[in-house]
Amino acid sequence: MTTATAGGAGKVPPTAGGGKRKSVTGTRGIVAAGFLLPALVLLGALVVYPIGYSVYRSFLDKSGDDFAGIDNYRALFTEDSVQTAVVNNLWWVVLAPTVATVLGLIFAVLTERVSWGTAFKLVVFMPMAISMLAAGIIFRLVYEQQPERGVANAIVTSVHDAFAETAGYPRAHPLPVHPLKAGGGGSFVTKEPVRAGAPVSLPLVGVVPKNMPDSAEPAVRPAARGDGISGTAWLDFTRGGGGRPNVVDPTELGLKGLKIQAVKDGEVVATAKAGADGSFTLPAKAEGALLRLPAENFDAPYQGVQWLGPKKLTLGFLPQWLAPTVVTLSIVSAYIWMWAGFAMVLIAAGLASVPRELLEAARVDGASEWQVFRRVTVPLLAPVLAVVLITLTINVLKVFDLVYIISPGSSQDDANVLALELYRTSFGDDPNLGLGSAIAVFLLLLVVPVMLINIRRMRKEGGRR
Repeated sequence: MTTATAGGAGKVPPTAGGGKRKSVTGTRGIVAAGFLLPALVLLGALVVYPIGYSVYRSFLDKSGDDFAGIDNYRALFTEDSVQTAVVNNLWWVVLAPTVATVLGLIFAVLTERVSWGTAFKLVVFMPMAISMLAAGIIFRLVYEQQPERGVANAIVTSVHDAFAETAGYPRAHPLPVHPLKAGGGGSFVTKEPVRAGAPVSLPLVGVVPKNMPDSAEPAVRPAARGDGISGTAWLDFTRGGGGRPNVVDPTELGLKGLKIQAVKDGEVVATAKAGADGSFTLPAKAEGALLRLPAENFDAPYQGVQWLGPKKLTLGFLPQWLAPTVVTLSIVSAYIWMWAGFAMVLIAAGLASVPRELLEAARVDGASEWQVFRRVTVPLLAPVLAVVLITLTINVLKVFDLVYIISPGSSQDDANVLALELYRTSFGDDPNLGLGSAIAVFLLLLVVPVMLINIRRMRKEGGRR
């Protein structure tokens, strides 16, 4: 075995036979290039060329025949639709990766010590097996406005009605033969003041019997009760015909929950609500007053939240143009439902590699579980959390499917994002490939810094090993 001399320290001895020295892997450069060539060709054809052509096309006009300079890029900051897309993308980047990562961290930590943790993780991760198209269709149904069709509004309506049940008799009104007349602002009032001992009849029509409350009972005939004012409010309609106006017929139902006000000189002196059989009672001070059925009786029943509407939230610390729309937050929630499981799985894998002796040492030193989580677990999981955040950030910058499918046509402009604007501009009714290419380049420029951060982080982690 030959030992290098002091003068030749660091020199590599020549190969036997005096030929060219091979690389460390034992292969020549031309052979390595031959193996890399197919991958380089595909990379150039599928990545480099499209990027280069998009940059070139972004400087041409709508038709692609004339040079437009930076007009397309100027339009990025003047077109209202593009500005809306940029603001919405900002909310996507702020909310979706952060909330999904936090939920993934909570799920991973809390399910680590329970016997059914694996089953729970499986359920949370299952949405990842669903395509964006299928998830969009699911949440389009979840956010349906009608409570009988949309799960979200069914829950919201049930909770609301449990605390604030409304009568809700839209389109209900009296007939000319009834003792009621229009009172202004959608209300109705009695034609004559009420008197003690004289039962009051408040008949209405215009309510479809199947839309009456389930708990409504057959109406009772008006009768005097005590020294106050009493009467009955009912639906003066007999299914199949044969009923008599202003008379309570056997099959006619009471208008349960109908609000009745006694008004004297423009002031409300007493209030009552009709029972299940339509009966009501007012104190003696209501004598001589007109009875008013306020307009709130005839509002449509509470239908929940318009999840896919264009309404913007009112945030005092932000200007209104920067506030998110309800439809954007609804779609972000659908994305979080899908990707929280992805974050949970990655964080759980990182959590499994955390040295348990460090956690136990912190507990022995008197740290509470919250202190162990905040000062030991989270810092040790920082590299994993960074991977999840960066991956989700890149993903949400190019989100398209969910926005296109969930948002209805009337709200699509308000839920617009850059990827959707790219599609609509390039392939819509009036395509503008110049502006579409500029949006694509702008979107690439937004993604590149995040990619560079990720590459730098990977190199830093690799240098520690």
